[in-house]
Amino acid sequence: MNFKGFALAAFILSYLYRLTLAVIHLRSADNPVPENVKDVYDEETYRKWRAYHAEKARFGILESTASFLIELALLALNAYAAFASLFGKHPVTQTFAVLLLSSLAELLLTPFAWHETMVIEEKYGFNKSTAKTFWADQAKGFVISLGLMTGIGAVLWWLWQTMGDWLIVAFAVFMTLFALAVSFLYPVFSRIFNKFTPLEDGELKEKLTALLQKNGYQVRAVQVMDASRRTTKSNAYFSGFGKMKTIVLYDTLVEAMTPGEICAVFAHEMGHGLNKDTLKNQILTFVQMAVLGVLAWLTLRTPACFTSFGFEGVNAGFALILIMSVEFALISPLFGLLINARSRRAEYRADAQAVREGYGKALVSALKKLARQNYADLAPSPLLVKLEYSHPTLSQRIAAIENGGNSL
Repeated sequence: MNFKGFALAAFILSYLYRLTLAVIHLRSADNPVPENVKDVYDEETYRKWRAYHAEKARFGILESTASFLIELALLALNAYAAFASLFGKHPVTQTFAVLLLSSLAELLLTPFAWHETMVIEEKYGFNKSTAKTFWADQAKGFVISLGLMTGIGAVLWWLWQTMGDWLIVAFAVFMTLFALAVSFLYPVFSRIFNKFTPLEDGELKEKLTALLQKNGYQVRAVQVMDASRRTTKSNAYFSGFGKMKTIVLYDTLVEAMTPGEICAVFAHEMGHGLNKDTLKNQILTFVQMAVLGVLAWLTLRTPACFTSFGFEGVNAGFALILIMSVEFALISPLFGLLINARSRRAEYRADAQAVREGYGKALVSALKKLARQNYADLAPSPLLVKLEYSHPTLSQRIAAIENGGNSL
């Protein structure tokens, strides 16, 4: 079997799939805007959105193509094996070498990140990053990513050597625990990039506290993140588990919305907690990790996966690249279809919680403000929504909220 030819063909097929979705996304700007969201943009802002949408979409295609060509060249020319040969024979240094080359290759895309942030986002009034902040983020991201991936690769090699065919279970369990740890420690990692301050005393905090107490819901803290250092866009999210949950509000959200609108967003986030969406997501995560375990087992026990790309033997770092960029990439659209469908249902349920708390109208107002601030696509392709969207469209959410929180 020509494994290299198969892997390259799979890699190209995966890129063509992503390219197709990107083209569909680009063309969605011509879709008619639903009546219930026509007031989100005025005529001038809508023209600006169309220009922003088109420029971002085209640039995304260009960046994705550049990334694809770089990775294709590294694979086709056996560059990973050649680079790893410079680092001796020890499995850990070999793993590090492959992942270092992969990370260095990603640095070639830094001009694209710069252009997107410092040119496109700046052009349309979203960027708040300075050059210093941008380069600091790039450096921190490079070190953290390389460190984590090298650690995962070393663990994968150790599990393969010690567990053998039990690798499927062992790697799935390890990756699930790793995902849980990242989620739990997300506030710690976030502090590397942002500053967090407790929500100030006042009307908003009183309303949020009353909402929590009414539902017997506990969180460790409600914090405000200095998102305005980088962007004008707004968001809010949960992090952590159980009583250690933290609700984070972007400072841009706090500044742009009324207390009622923020409570509506808060009630939505609380709805995720009450519906145990985080726990359900972890179950799905384990299923995905089990699939990765199977792929890792099949890859490591197949010498051709490595020799056909110039390696003398197994390399755990290259195994990770094959698993994520080639093997899992082929089946990830199916996972995305299923997981995103469940996620969209969860969003409807969380919106319904806000409706039950009496914040239905405020949530509609808040969602429209968020869409306006974030330059949301008001009429994306229905196919793209099914395949890629973890949230229903704004129009669908508003229709459900106005229907008493029940999706149509």
